[in-house]
Amino acid sequence: MEKENMVKSVSRALRIIDIVSSKKDGLGVTEIAKQMDINKSSVYRILSTLVQHGYIEQDEETERYKLGYKFLEMSSKLLDSIDLRSEAKPYLRELEKATNEVVHLVVYDQGEVIYIEKLEGTETLRMHSKVGKRAPMHCTAVGKAILAHLPMHVVLDILERKGLPKHTEHTITDKETFLQQLAVVRQNGYALDLEENEYGIRCIAVPIFDHSGHVIAAVSVSGPTIRMTDERLEQLHAHVRYIGQQLSARLGYKEK
Repeated sequence: MEKENMVKSVSRALRIIDIVSSKKDGLGVTEIAKQMDINKSSVYRILSTLVQHGYIEQDEETERYKLGYKFLEMSSKLLDSIDLRSEAKPYLRELEKATNEVVHLVVYDQGEVIYIEKLEGTETLRMHSKVGKRAPMHCTAVGKAILAHLPMHVVLDILERKGLPKHTEHTITDKETFLQQLAVVRQNGYALDLEENEYGIRCIAVPIFDHSGHVIAAVSVSGPTIRMTDERLEQLHAHVRYIGQQLSARLGYKEK
């Protein structure tokens, strides 16, 4: 029953946001309640919560409610991701042409990575990845490339919340060993996934930095173990790092 009430409250909150967004000058509690056909006290409670979190704001003079600046902030983040995808496309194509393998672009979000671009390459390869899908950070090259450049307290928080679940026999599940590997990633400038997320798949990835020096994304090249041998990974890392540096520079990043 409690779970049903929570779902109903969330549904009502989203409905209120839709209603408020339709009126530039905002709406009063009574108007919103009439449109939703629920009592004013319920509407007021939901509005108060939305105001507290910045999604709705109240005009002090008219007492009417309208959208808050939180949506502008969220839109800005979304637009940043879209811009990143657009800026990255030529570099991803260059990497795809040079390697003939699958190329990914991911962004960091709430302790996970999200694939925002995927180029298939010319070689045959079946992977679980697809644009819009989330993936864990601890067992993917892109995830490790990002984690290695996040503040340590953020890394520890992610590990505490997400853990180090085993995806294959090669997944690193020991915290100290994993933190040591992140140190190696920082030193080398690239990260590897040696069948740690999917059997038969190896990846190499590099971090992408924005104009403020913060890591915001990662680019990877993925292929089957039969092609992504130790020797080939050794040959690839310089080129992949170069692409990462070029894209970061395009976003305004200046190496120290």
